[in-house]
Amino acid sequence: MKPIFQLCGAALAIAGLGTGCRGIPAPGEQGARDDLAAIGGQLATNHSGLQTHATLPEVVMFAVKNHPQVAAAYADWAASVENITVARSLPDPKLTFELDINDAIRSIMPGLMADFPGPGKLRARAALASADSRAKYFQFEAAALQTAFAVEKSFYPLHFLDAQIRVNRQSLDLLASLEALARAQNEVGRATLQDVLRAQIEQEKLRTETENLEDSRHVLMAQYKAALGLSNEQPDPPVPAQAEFSPITLDDQQRLAAALKQNPQLKALEADIRAADASIRVAQKDQLPDFSAGGRVDVNANPILWNPQISMTLPIWRDKLAAELAAAHAGKRAAEARLSAGQIRLVVDFAEQTYLIRAANRKLDLLRERLLPRARQSLEVARAAYQSGQVDFLNVIDAEQTLLNFQLDEIAAQIQREVARAQLVLLVAGVPPDGAPLLKTETSQAAR
Repeated sequence: MKPIFQLCGAALAIAGLGTGCRGIPAPGEQGARDDLAAIGGQLATNHSGLQTHATLPEVVMFAVKNHPQVAAAYADWAASVENITVARSLPDPKLTFELDINDAIRSIMPGLMADFPGPGKLRARAALASADSRAKYFQFEAAALQTAFAVEKSFYPLHFLDAQIRVNRQSLDLLASLEALARAQNEVGRATLQDVLRAQIEQEKLRTETENLEDSRHVLMAQYKAALGLSNEQPDPPVPAQAEFSPITLDDQQRLAAALKQNPQLKALEADIRAADASIRVAQKDQLPDFSAGGRVDVNANPILWNPQISMTLPIWRDKLAAELAAAHAGKRAAEARLSAGQIRLVVDFAEQTYLIRAANRKLDLLRERLLPRARQSLEVARAAYQSGQVDFLNVIDAEQTLLNFQLDEIAAQIQREVARAQLVLLVAGVPPDGAPLLKTETSQAAR
């Protein structure tokens, strides 16, 4: 039995030696690992909380570096990078051990076998894994940009909520002064008590609306907090005092051309096409046979006998191979169609967001330059005419309501413009915020 123990020891030694072997990196594998490490280092640099006076860019960057959605996308990308090594590696060799036993052990035959995929198969599989990894990176980039947009989308209504409350309180003060005016007119017989009651009714309605706005802060804060990736148990984050945004300097055609090159979802679809090409090459290589080589040695023989072994697979199931190749070609056609659909969808999204920005700008110009000044003037005229008995109190209330609605319309237009601008820059044009943990591209600044 002593030779058996010796052989077992030799097998363990060979297995231990095998654990130290390393394969040959595939083209682009080390670059993918370098990119992964660089982004991982940036993501790991910010785990502290937000400062009390944090700016909007700082809040956005906090979310991008800490949101679970971004962390999940990064982990998916990391797994795909590791799969490149798995795909290009040779199968593990196999230790074999055979005994020929009759009344006694007649032969002891340890052996070693190794499988060798057909020519070019490992390279094709590595190329497929690399293309998948590239697509996963762009999915990670899209997740980061979606997180940045979610922060801005939840921030602007919260930021302008105070302005809405301030407008309502100013209107309440105005209604209080109108009530006092109605009382004075009633005391001298120029108005009825109905005017006083109407002023009180309008105040009660507006006071309730203001309370609802103040209560809505809890909802908006919950949305803002979720956009930052914070749990319910964590304290409320600070809300930036200023609404900052990146200016857009290019015309629509230049921005659209840059968006078609920069948009991460389109780039992920382009990577899917490259992966489909790699799948076709893998299917073509599968038509080639695989090989196994090794041998056994009979240590009981005298002299010791060596038995080399070579085997080869026979890819004879032509219908299976044809189906695999056809499926790969169909996958490429599907990927190309998805890219075309994505490009069409991006053009539509671009048109929608640029329209919303233009419409909001036109509305703001109309409100600030013409409607609001005239509404204020109309209210003063109606107030003076009421004091002189030329108009009834309903005209004054109507003028006050018109001014209030115009002021709230101005705030709504500001929210619409900033949300549309954020969506255009981040999601459609794919421009990352400054300092975002993403790979740099030549078109990222051009898309602004």
